Amino acid sequence: MNWADAGFEIFGTRVLWTDLVGNAAALATVLFAMRKSIWTWPVQFTGAVLLFVASINAHITGNALKQALFGALAIYGWWAWRRGTQNGGGLAVRPASPRERAGLIAVMLAGTAVVGVLFFVTGLSWGARVPLPEGAFLVAADAYIFVGSAVATWAQGRALVDFWIVWVAVDLVGVPLAFSSGLVVSGTVYGVFFVLVIVGFVKWLREYRSVRNAPGQLAVAS
Repeated sequence: MNWADAGFEIFGTRVLWTDLVGNAAALATVLFAMRKSIWTWPVQFTGAVLLFVASINAHITGNALKQALFGALAIYGWWAWRRGTQNGGGLAVRPASPRERAGLIAVMLAGTAVVGVLFFVTGLSWGARVPLPEGAFLVAADAYIFVGSAVATWAQGRALVDFWIVWVAVDLVGVPLAFSSGLVVSGTVYGVFFVLVIVGFVKWLREYRSVRNAPGQLAVAS
C-alpha cells in the first residue's frame, strides 16, 4: 500500500488520509483567509494536491480537475497577495467595482453553461449518468459549484470582499446537493464552510470600512 491509499476504518467506512487531511486544509484555508494571512495559499495548494490524489484514486475526474484548478489559483493568489504586501505593507481589501461585479456574475453564468455542457458530453459529472431531467439539474449544479469555486478563489486573490459572497452562493447549492445525494460528511463540511464564510465576509467588510474611515491604517497580512 502506498501513501495515497493509506487510511483507516471508522464505523465500517474507509477513510483516506489524503481525503481527511485535504479537507482539513480546505477548512484551514478559510480561517487563514479571514486573517488575510499569506499562509492561505500554501495551505490551499497543499489541500488541493491531497484532494487531487484522493479524487484520482476514487476515479472522480471532475473533482480532480477542480482541485488542479484550485492548485493553479493558489499559486496566483500567493503571487497577488505577496505583491500587495511588499515592503511590509498591509493587504488592502475592497469591494468589487460595478464593472468587476458584473464580470463575476457574467463569468459564473456563462461558465456554468459552458462547463455544464462539457461535463455532460464528457461524462465528467456523475450527474451525466443519471436519467433526465434529474441528471441535467445535477450536472448544472456540479458545473455551477465548479465555476463558482474558481470565481471565488480568483476574486480572493484580488482581495475583493465580494469573494465571500460568491462562496455563499456556491454553498447555497453545495450544501443541499450533498445532503440530497447522501453525502452527509461532505454536506457537513459545506455547512461548516458556510458559517465560516459568513464570519469572514463580516470581518473583511468591517476592516474595509475601518480603513476607509481612517486612511493610512491597513491591517497587515501575516
